[in-house]
Amino acid sequence: MTVLDILKERGFVENQTHDQELAAHFSAGNVSCYIGFDPTAPSLHVGSLVPIMSLAHMQRNGHRPIALVGGGTGLVGDPSGKTEMRQLMTVKTAEANALGIKQQLSRYLDFSAGNAKLVNNADWLVGLEYIPFLRDIGRHFSVNRMIKAESYRARLESEEGLNFIEFNYMLLQAYDFLKLFDDLGCKVQMGGSDQWGNIVAGIELIRRMRQEEAYGITFPLVTTSSGAKMGKTAQGAIWLDSERTSPYDYYQYWVNTDDRDVKRFLCLFTFLPIEEIKEVEHLQNAELNSAKAILAYEATRLCHGEEEAEKAFNAAAAVFGSKTIHEAILPSSSIPRESKLKGVDSSVPSSVIQEPDLANGIPAFKLYQQVGLAQSASSARRLIEQGGAYINGQRVESTDYMVTLSDVASDEIMLRAGKKKYHKIIISSMNSC
Repeated sequence: MTVLDILKERGFVENQTHDQELAAHFSAGNVSCYIGFDPTAPSLHVGSLVPIMSLAHMQRNGHRPIALVGGGTGLVGDPSGKTEMRQLMTVKTAEANALGIKQQLSRYLDFSAGNAKLVNNADWLVGLEYIPFLRDIGRHFSVNRMIKAESYRARLESEEGLNFIEFNYMLLQAYDFLKLFDDLGCKVQMGGSDQWGNIVAGIELIRRMRQEEAYGITFPLVTTSSGAKMGKTAQGAIWLDSERTSPYDYYQYWVNTDDRDVKRFLCLFTFLPIEEIKEVEHLQNAELNSAKAILAYEATRLCHGEEEAEKAFNAAAAVFGSKTIHEAILPSSSIPRESKLKGVDSSVPSSVIQEPDLANGIPAFKLYQQVGLAQSASSARRLIEQGGAYINGQRVESTDYMVTLSDVASDEIMLRAGKKKYHKIIISSMNSC
């Protein structure tokens, strides 16, 4: 079985070019393949995990993955999947964001000894001379064909239209493919389904300029069974950066997976054997919840490491109750099969409040906003009015409720928003060291 077969079996592949030739290319020996990552933020989020995991599968099967950080194309902005023009970044911002992305990719890919390559297209795009680029590259592109591409057509039909700077994006991405073909022998580009037109443009450019075949693979847009976009929650994006999304909150995102998505997400977001994952179809109730815990643990372990994953697992047990996971459920997982509750809830988000500050009381809605369980005072009030705010397990009945020293238990106050969001308030006395 080739890595292409593995990716198809686990649900990564939506479309591909040159079916027979691509299969033969993977069967012939080591392959170099690349995916581009847009540095629109200093961190990637869960929505980027399908391409990241596909590169990791490539490496695990003896091929060389190339992660391209779009420090150059990020200055232009990809119109794909957007109804309006992206906010243009400065060179300084693009460089800073690219650095953060490089660090995150290193958790999933081994860049040592040339096992994987990490490149930034700013290295060759920023210094391009416009007239030579138009003469050498631009002449191979038909405007008539370009505007038929889905990424351009949708924007042309939108109210804002397509900006000329964005119109150049397809040429730049195609040039990236040509550059990696020339410098690194890369013949395969992978990307999201919205990148099909850009990938095909690169394949055509290589054929025209080098008289060689290149290939493309696209991934499906992954949504939850409820139709929500991956990595998006009411609280915002789920980031791979622990400063933006704590390992505990990252774990909670995965453990709250819809029952219908558990098997699919185990295939996409873990490296557990497919034979074990197929058995999840037969699980129900507590056993299915155990599979969710394993999904959360494995995803957190890949992103934040074994220690943080174990902390999150035990912290969740401290809040929601101890958990024992049967050895027969996904046995290849390294998850602890029994939670250890003693002193392990440090991963639960927490804040410190001085004891005197509670002497006169703090309005509950202000406290919920202050610790981030509500985005604003008005949303905190609505949370309370709708019965979703709890203090130490007791529902907050009034928006006028004052949190005081009487709410302190063992020098702590546990706040809860809805069923799953917790925040611990640690009370510090003025005499504390």
